[in-house]
Amino acid sequence: MPRSLHGGRHELGQNFLTHRPTVDRLASLVSRSSGPILEIGAGDGALTRALARLGRPLTAIEIDEHRVEELRRSLGGVRVEHADALRYPLLAPVLVGNIPFHLTTPLLRRLLVTGAWERAILLTQWEVARKRAGVGGGTMLTAQTAPWFSFELHGRVPSWCFRPRPSVDGGILGISRRERPLVAAAERGAYERFVRSLFTGRGRGLGGALTHAARLSRGDALRLIRRAGIDPRALPRDLDAAQWAALWAALRS
Repeated sequence: MPRSLHGGRHELGQNFLTHRPTVDRLASLVSRSSGPILEIGAGDGALTRALARLGRPLTAIEIDEHRVEELRRSLGGVRVEHADALRYPLLAPVLVGNIPFHLTTPLLRRLLVTGAWERAILLTQWEVARKRAGVGGGTMLTAQTAPWFSFELHGRVPSWCFRPRPSVDGGILGISRRERPLVAAAERGAYERFVRSLFTGRGRGLGGALTHAARLSRGDALRLIRRAGIDPRALPRDLDAAQWAALWAALRS
């Protein structure tokens, strides 16, 4: 296939999923949702074809114009758009895609602040999927968004399941928008700054970090932590979504 105007395989991060069981797994996860589907980065259409069999409205976006033309010829019932995932409106209830590994972080950041989607099933780099799901400890980005979204890890995808083979494995990450946010939307900016201050601030453990971030005495910081039902020996990466929300509520009160 000719080289895209946007670059070759390396520039576009094209690692096409060729493992049929993984394709079927992604389609099965999407089948548990409802409503129109937006596929991000359709590539050669392996996943697109499986999604089309679900019989729901499906839009597939792809930045490689040559693959867009081929998909339009072979998938008459699918709306195929020549578009950049970093700019295309994320308005469908369900998002799914084999995300270009080099764009994983900017795409995730955009998904978590943009659009009105309800459910996302994403094939990302394994380390990204694992960290976002909180396996082995939470990250700052996960903690900052957890009051509005829940994260699930649905399995690891070995690198040999892709063509060309990438240098790292993939992971299937599920993200759901909470029907009832744990923190009010109007407080999101302040809450995100609070989380950042605990992850990046001075102090030993959660108590020390809260002492400096909130300008409290050590005793007041420990009382707030206990009021939120959190072990004072915990670290920021140890807290789950409910504990972050409880700590924020205790501080606000």
